[in-house]
Amino acid sequence: MENITKIWIGLLFLSLFAFLLGWLEVTTNFFIFILLVTTFIKGNLVIEYFMGLSEVRLKYRLIPTIWLGIVLFFIAIAYY
Repeated sequence: MENITKIWIGLLFLSLFAFLLGWLEVTTNFFIFILLVTTFIKGNLVIEYFMGLSEVRLKYRLIPTIWLGIVLFFIAIAYY
């Protein structure tokens, strides 16, 4: 199995996990933190592999990663 297929399956499982937490209406602070972390991981996987930035210099990969971190930080602030 190719690496990109494994990453895609991982993204599916992380998305399914987030969906199930929402479906079950689990809203404890711990699970909200877990959701934010898994969203950051999913975003980084998309940035690295599906946007094709894994083969460019670090400064070009950091721009969308930092943007994602800032957005998730503000979502966390708004939630808490």
